[in-house]
Amino acid sequence: MTKKTDRAAKTPSATDPAAIAGASPDASTGAPEPASETRVEETPYEAVASICSVLVVGLFILTFLGQNFVIPSGSMEQTLLVGDHLVVDRITLAPEASWMPLVHYREPRRNDVVVFLKPAADLDPVDGSPTYPFLVKRLIGVPGDHIHLRNGIVIINGVAQDQPHAQVTTPENHNDFLDEFPSIPPDPERGATEAWSVEFASHIENGDLVVPPGHYFMMGDNRTRSLDGRYWGFVPRANLIGRPLFVYWSFVTPDGLDKASTAEQTAFAVHELIHFFDETRWRRTLHPID
Repeated sequence: MTKKTDRAAKTPSATDPAAIAGASPDASTGAPEPASETRVEETPYEAVASICSVLVVGLFILTFLGQNFVIPSGSMEQTLLVGDHLVVDRITLAPEASWMPLVHYREPRRNDVVVFLKPAADLDPVDGSPTYPFLVKRLIGVPGDHIHLRNGIVIINGVAQDQPHAQVTTPENHNDFLDEFPSIPPDPERGATEAWSVEFASHIENGDLVVPPGHYFMMGDNRTRSLDGRYWGFVPRANLIGRPLFVYWSFVTPDGLDKASTAEQTAFAVHELIHFFDETRWRRTLHPID
């Protein structure tokens, strides 16, 4: 009698490693061959596309949402120190956009600390070309406000303002042009721009400076050391960039480094690397701006 074939011996078991791995036994040893591993290599095109996507997202954030800003001078001390690195909110004060309905917008308010483009050009020391640097000051007057200073105290629409952030005027630091503004007209000999010196008189009513529509009046908190609206006039709405939110890093920095030569700025960058730990103002990290 012919012996029946044992089917179970020829059918792979559910626990057979060869069945699980999907591999066939080696002919010589009977051991299962390891399954081959398929690797998908990233093409150069895909690598470039990945890098570009990251750059686009970063550029969008820096252009429309937030921006880094470094304080170059002492015009806002003690609110902001030279060497403070700020995160600036570019959304809140931006013109309202219908394509971003969920974003909170609002108009600039008195006492906001604002980053903006200087309305008067600085001349490049090398070729004399006009440049419009970023500045940061405190917003003092909105459109329609009547402003004057008496002994350094800001009076808006007849009401003296409580501004604890501002430098106190004393007999030692009193300056008639700055602290009794606008009783003494701006003059190029005092550092005012020629255009503002000519335009100034048209904005005076009963001894007050009147802020025109669509413009704002800015001053620094360090009133005796601030080249602000008293020297170059009003800031158009279109020049406003945003509001500083907080200090993310602060490093002991000399005043006016932004006007130093390229060699001096490079040398200071090396200095920052060497003294990162001992000259960083750690207590100002995440310090809010108000």
